[in-house]
Amino acid sequence: MSSTPAVGAKAPAFNLPTDGGGKLSLSALKGKKVVLYFYPKDDTSGCTREAIDFNGMKDDFAKAGAVVVGVSPDSAASHDKFKKKHGLDFPLIADEEKAMLEAYGVWVEKSMYGRKYMGVERTTLLIDAEGKVAQVWNKVKVPGHAEEVLAAARALK
Repeated sequence: MSSTPAVGAKAPAFNLPTDGGGKLSLSALKGKKVVLYFYPKDDTSGCTREAIDFNGMKDDFAKAGAVVVGVSPDSAASHDKFKKKHGLDFPLIADEEKAMLEAYGVWVEKSMYGRKYMGVERTTLLIDAEGKVAQVWNKVKVPGHAEEVLAAARALK
């Protein structure tokens, strides 16, 4: 089982489909700070709240020189519906093969009501303009999280 990349480590490369039929790679974001947030599923209560929180602060993140990117194992078509329904204005990566989720150590065994299953552990990484991990938030609690990430993005040189 892999774990999330350590602070100071190079963020694992990716090049995956996004909503709207696009593709996004880490190398395409070089020179910008990247808020990469991993979430379990489109249109569930916590994931929707988190997406809306990040979306509401999109301009603040932009002023801090950071781009927000969401990642889940949902399909690009699912992302399209999710974005449209909630007016989201940042890319959502579809990792149906879970290669990126595994590379970032967020595809983990979870347990609910005694049943074990594989799923995404809500995690956020702040990646610096050089592609190195600047900060990691594991087992994210949604309330106040976007604000905390924004403060870290502003503080990151």
